[in-house]
Amino acid sequence: MSHRDPALAKAQAQARLRRGMFLLPSLFTVGNIAAGFFSITETIKAISGDGQKHLDWAALAIIFAIPFDALDGRIARMTNTTSEFGKELDSLADAITFGVAPSLLALIWGFHFLPESITPHLRVDLQHAGAFICFLFLIAGVSRLARFNISHDAQPRNPGRPGRKYFVGMPIPAAAGFLASTVHLSWGIPVQAWWFAILWLALVGLSGFLMVSTWRFWSGKEINFSRSHPYQVLILLLIFVYVMIRFSDYAFFAIGVTYMFSGIWARAAYSWSRRRRRSPDGPGDSQPAADSPPQS
Repeated sequence: MSHRDPALAKAQAQARLRRGMFLLPSLFTVGNIAAGFFSITETIKAISGDGQKHLDWAALAIIFAIPFDALDGRIARMTNTTSEFGKELDSLADAITFGVAPSLLALIWGFHFLPESITPHLRVDLQHAGAFICFLFLIAGVSRLARFNISHDAQPRNPGRPGRKYFVGMPIPAAAGFLASTVHLSWGIPVQAWWFAILWLALVGLSGFLMVSTWRFWSGKEINFSRSHPYQVLILLLIFVYVMIRFSDYAFFAIGVTYMFSGIWARAAYSWSRRRRRSPDGPGDSQPAADSPPQS
């Protein structure tokens, strides 16, 4: 009767566990893709069915996918199971869930259901312009993903505080979340007014521009929950989840708008401070501000 080497058996068990750990981040990425696919199917159903219900579900699916996207990379880093396959799968998932799904949702919600009472030429022009702007949003999103994948230690044009980590350009999940939260704020009721359709054109275009910009956006990567007391973190998390569920329409929209305009405000404040330093009446360049880039 042969006996297995205990050391060999332990090594094989650790290898199996290691392979299982590599699958864990990918499961969250698959959840991300599933949410994006569900959003697309719900948007398509809205064309011929109950538009309000299906569009609201499509928006919620995109919002629901954001935690999956945030967790897959963090779990991979925590378990030391990052891989090139995981990175490529995550990028493809983001292109589907935060690129294709929100652009289709923005098009159908904002322009497809415009009433016949609008001037026919205006209605057709708005629908054509909406299709073009939503396509540009998709192109901007995938371009943002490509730039992120090839960039190493990229720096924003308006640098922030030393030691802080920032995104260069608005992340595609944030842009998609803003569009989805706007749809959810209306509970999926499609746009009916021509003036709001024009406003929606501007908001979708602004979201696309912010993704391909080189402005800084807060990343939140410096947050470390392990440094805090676990009970305090748990209580705050429960309060946050309750607010998100109980006031989902207002809460998600407030977060999306705040994050979007935080990047705009950071860029405007940086430009204003530079003009003030360069002004003859300003304090001069002898004491550069904390947000100014180092002089070579």
